[in-house]
Amino acid sequence: MTSLVFLVRHGETEYNRRGLALGRADAPLNETGRRQAECLREALAQVPLTAVYASPLVRTRDTAARIAEVHGLEVQVEDRLIEMDIGEVEGLTFSEIRERFPVVAKNWAQPTGPTFQMPGGERLIDVQNRAVDAIEALAARHQNETFCVVTHNFVILSFVASVLGIELAQFRRLRHGVAAIAEVDVRPGRSRVVRLNDTCHLDGLS
Repeated sequence: MTSLVFLVRHGETEYNRRGLALGRADAPLNETGRRQAECLREALAQVPLTAVYASPLVRTRDTAARIAEVHGLEVQVEDRLIEMDIGEVEGLTFSEIRERFPVVAKNWAQPTGPTFQMPGGERLIDVQNRAVDAIEALAARHQNETFCVVTHNFVILSFVASVLGIELAQFRRLRHGVAAIAEVDVRPGRSRVVRLNDTCHLDGLS
């Protein structure tokens, strides 16, 4: 049995635009993000989606709503798709993180980074475990179907790292921009990445 999942990162927020660390803060889409969501709607309009899922945060739910609407579907919320809890570094610039939390900067870049717990937050390995569990469970629910998951950067990258069979610490070698599309063919024991970080549908945005 196989399932095709489209992994979509939410559109831009002001946190993204300003280069601020964004985890579970419930930041809405900004104007650019709303336009990106419309581009995603058009990009996926002809894909035979049977379901659209989103994390509980507003930026993913609003992005997903655009995609679901054109298919006559309701967005289903899956709590395990929520972004990494980055705790006390939420809303900081990366220079502020280095200054206020040098232990974070030191540990995050190490091979053991995925097992380092963010101050007041969680570990990246925990994000990967719940992302894999969630997406594989949805794939089992939608055998031989195509569905869409609108979620977050660390959720997508950690899941893709698992599919590729690379060490989680190597996730930095992958990129998935805001409003980008990934496509994964999910099947027991031999899933494969079909595409990653596809932003062609955003080319017309200024």
